[in-house]
Amino acid sequence: MKLKSVLLGASFLVPCGTAAQAETLTIATVNNGDMIRMQKLSDHFTEKHPDIDLDWVTLEENVLRQRVTTDIATEGGQYDIMTIGAYETPIWAEQDWLAPLDGLGEDYDVDDLLPAVRDALSVDGTLYAAPFYGESAMIMYRTDLFEEAGLEMPDSPTWSFIADAARQITDKENEVYGICLRGKAGWGENMAFVTALANSMGARWFDMDWQPQFDSEEWKNAVQFYVDLMNDAGPPGASSNGFNENLTLFQSGKCGMWIDATVAASFVTNPDESTVADSVGFAQFPTHQDLDNHGNWLWVWSLAIPASSEKIDAAKQFIAWATSKEYTELVASEEGWANVPPGTRTSLYENEEYLEAAPFADETLEAMNAANTTNSSVQEVPYSGGQFVAIPEFQGIGTAVGQQFSAALAGQVSVDQALQSAQQLTEREMTKSGYID
Repeated sequence: MKLKSVLLGASFLVPCGTAAQAETLTIATVNNGDMIRMQKLSDHFTEKHPDIDLDWVTLEENVLRQRVTTDIATEGGQYDIMTIGAYETPIWAEQDWLAPLDGLGEDYDVDDLLPAVRDALSVDGTLYAAPFYGESAMIMYRTDLFEEAGLEMPDSPTWSFIADAARQITDKENEVYGICLRGKAGWGENMAFVTALANSMGARWFDMDWQPQFDSEEWKNAVQFYVDLMNDAGPPGASSNGFNENLTLFQSGKCGMWIDATVAASFVTNPDESTVADSVGFAQFPTHQDLDNHGNWLWVWSLAIPASSEKIDAAKQFIAWATSKEYTELVASEEGWANVPPGTRTSLYENEEYLEAAPFADETLEAMNAANTTNSSVQEVPYSGGQFVAIPEFQGIGTAVGQQFSAALAGQVSVDQALQSAQQLTEREMTKSGYID
């Protein structure tokens, strides 16, 4: 099966406008806080590079993925720089769809990149995307609500503890919900969390013969636990909530706990953005009973250049700036050390100013170091990827399964129906793609 046919299925966004006397780079990025900050600070780059203009296309996560995937698979040429992740980078690089990122400058210090991050973005030792920020997953919780309830968060809690605590601290009359979890359908939205949850409970996407496993007891337990917990202690409309929606809920004091990307820590502890900034604690992703598997994910939002771009040299200059130590220091000077992009460079976690300003630094690094992307389940698996399955077909399959689980969360179908549909559609796609007979 041709890879391009797997990745198609999105509409185009055509940027417009060019600048006279300057080369314009069109940058597609996600509407997360760190990227919005990068856009705001990009005048520092253009002042030093008057021959380069920047045209920003900032999109919601699911939309970004659809559009950049369509553009690169069809060689559409709409973007000179794309924001992609650890899933796309090796797959696209092996198809020769990305320009190698050598020659980023003597001061770039590629060796300073965290080994797990550099490996995730490289093929045969060559870097194909530069990390803007890296993340795993952890628990963010309201220490004041825990204290009021007489609860103490362990450093490494079990799911049973999390469920009991979430129900105890829920106060729906005052719009305080015990836990906020992703429900918005998407392979990188709800399925990032649900896959990590399922991994921690002993489930796996496929057995060693690539047979889908949604009919297993482990998947039944994981999805039923998720739906029941969110019905009892989650906010209304949770099936529409992704990372940004839950961030807003937590910052406004409506979530007692939020289990999500470690990168959110700087936003929930920022007093200019969060009403609960002075009462946030952190803990590692939960485990299930006696299973020693946190289900940690590893993700890296990164900047890459389509091989079809006619502005590769200029694009490299911008990427080298945006993912450099210089940019980190710029954010620190403008926004404070706690708000610099995390999870990419060893030197950041050796910087005393950062460690003092970021109470979540140790937990973030611990979570990232604990992520096991080659053995994500306690069972044997034929794939790598942690919270995703690193095969081209996963983008479509993961989103389709995510739609089933989002529907179950919304009460439109039962958990059993969602799992049955997930099993059937995954079997169909894996058969069609030649993985199984």
